[in-house]
Amino acid sequence: MRAKFIAFLVCLFVFPGLQSGWSSGAGSRKPYHEVVKKVASKYEIDADLIHAVIKAESNYNRFALSDKGAIGLMQLMPATARMYGVKNVLDPGQNIEGGTKYLKDLIKLYNGRRDLVLAAYNAGQEAVRKYGGKIPPYPETRNYIKRIQADYKKPIIRTRTTIYKYYDGEGRFVLTNDPNLYLADRAR
Repeated sequence: MRAKFIAFLVCLFVFPGLQSGWSSGAGSRKPYHEVVKKVASKYEIDADLIHAVIKAESNYNRFALSDKGAIGLMQLMPATARMYGVKNVLDPGQNIEGGTKYLKDLIKLYNGRRDLVLAAYNAGQEAVRKYGGKIPPYPETRNYIKRIQADYKKPIIRTRTTIYKYYDGEGRFVLTNDPNLYLADRAR
């Protein structure tokens, strides 16, 4: 409780412009739809999944703060936010982008298995590992997965992978999913 109060004070004094819009956007996806659409396209993740996570995590309250210290729309822990380059967790664009990058990594890690991706997002990768690659038996995590499944019905999370096709400098046909390789060859 003390940590939550301190975080509230930080928000109040470090980000003084927040008081006026403390609840703006809460419960509504509309203010964030364009940001979600842009980030979903950039990271090739279904926008409906991102919306479902935001709804379950914060109900679109960009100032949400959990008892464990997760902050913002996608409820990023400070360490996760830092890892994904989020400098201001209360900025909707940065929060959504950081949370989406994290989701993308979890999707790769768990081969798109929605239940494990969501369990890891909620309880952490260590909890999934601790229970042998299965959903942890935590009631909060199981309820979290059910809430998201109500909005996002697809059992497998698919991401699109862009395939670059070109002929290299020696005339060989190349297929790659690495844009850096493609761009490096184009620059020659």
